[in-house]
Amino acid sequence: MPTLYPLIFASLVLALSHPATAEGFPVQDSELSGGEGSVRQFDHNAYSLPMANQSMTRRLDFSVGNSFFRNPWVVAPASTDARDGLGPLFNTNSCQGCHIKDGRGHPQDEQGPSVSLFLRLAVPADPERDGELLQKHGFVPAPVYGSQLQTAAIPGTLPEAELVVEWQARTEVLDDGSEVSLRTPSYHIRNPNYGPLPDDLLTSPRMAPPMIGLGLLEAIPEATLLAREDIGDRNGDGISGKANRVWDKAAQSTTLGRFGWKAAEPNIRQQSLGAFAGDMGLTSSLSPSTDCTASQACQRFPDGGNPEVSDKIADFVTFYASSLAVPARRDLNDPQVRRGAELFNDSGCAGCHTPRHQTGTVPGRAELSNQTIWPYTDLLLHDLGDGLADGRSEFLADGREWRTPPLWGLGLAQTVLPRAGFLHDGRARTLEEAILWHSGEAQPANDHYQALAADDRAALIRFLESL
Repeated sequence: MPTLYPLIFASLVLALSHPATAEGFPVQDSELSGGEGSVRQFDHNAYSLPMANQSMTRRLDFSVGNSFFRNPWVVAPASTDARDGLGPLFNTNSCQGCHIKDGRGHPQDEQGPSVSLFLRLAVPADPERDGELLQKHGFVPAPVYGSQLQTAAIPGTLPEAELVVEWQARTEVLDDGSEVSLRTPSYHIRNPNYGPLPDDLLTSPRMAPPMIGLGLLEAIPEATLLAREDIGDRNGDGISGKANRVWDKAAQSTTLGRFGWKAAEPNIRQQSLGAFAGDMGLTSSLSPSTDCTASQACQRFPDGGNPEVSDKIADFVTFYASSLAVPARRDLNDPQVRRGAELFNDSGCAGCHTPRHQTGTVPGRAELSNQTIWPYTDLLLHDLGDGLADGRSEFLADGREWRTPPLWGLGLAQTVLPRAGFLHDGRARTLEEAILWHSGEAQPANDHYQALAADDRAALIRFLESL
């Protein structure tokens, strides 16, 4: 379910910043990256555990939410009426279909296709004509095909189209002559089944990000995040972090965006139910319509109730998504890892990947409250240059801007899923590739990394692998 959390997520966006930052970012001194709820399990299930400081009663709620997250939804009508109503157009039939073992997805490549990757769609907006759409959706959906390309369908109808990814290799030569192979993806929509695509269609590939620590990110006070906002780079450090301002459906007002690759969702519940609607074609009270447009006549098929995802199920899934634990740090005191942490800060990476935060008080959620956490993110938007640009705006995020994703748990990504990719579309196969894709605000730090001696580059990578 790639729209679920974004960020992001499929992938790493190391929003590396200017190497001359002078803020004195801390080097992590605690193994408890996710506060008191951190867990010490480092195998293929490392991302799938409840927070360690959760009560037994709440662990039962976690298990129920887990069942709705993992198990497939089916076509209506069905005997499993709590999970019917899939489609008619969709990308996957379960949340786990994209967030494999609650982790990031994998790209479509020579090893085969992927449901973890999908295309967001839009057309250019006219601010005068499209003001309400821009206020409440952040973009203008494509005529007929909507806001997301659905590549699957229930029996009796056709998917919207096929998504094909092609790759072109290139080589990056570092300052010491070392060569790193990068690959550039190009995305193609083939065999559209509902008429021609718009000539001015805008597309944005998105990969499912990992699910860990979302409740803790939601618990960071808004004032903390806004204090790091620096539109226009007033302090001259090369970083111009910007908060996204998005539509909160429940509150019917504009608020701070935190989740998704462009920070276009305000909270876990809205992100989750938006994913049910967009990825699986399931309605809820918060998202009463899916991405199926009038031209596609989806109403002719039976539904799974009104809404298909009940508020009770939505409560369980939201609780589950907010309660997945962050793995503890490993090798914290290893000299090479500690050297890598210092280089991470000195290179300017911490200017966007803010190492440490303190959560606020969350009513009824003691396990999330007043925790010292090490997520390595500021949750703000940053310009990462032309190489990663998608050209598709979303609320205040322009076509070159992405939200800084958290890095906690990063070193276990390919333990959880060996095919896992990094960056917003999974193009990077390694952490070094992910670093080398950064430009824009991150170009100075990219240059700094390329100029490091081989042993220092290795130390910085070892630090990232320890997270």
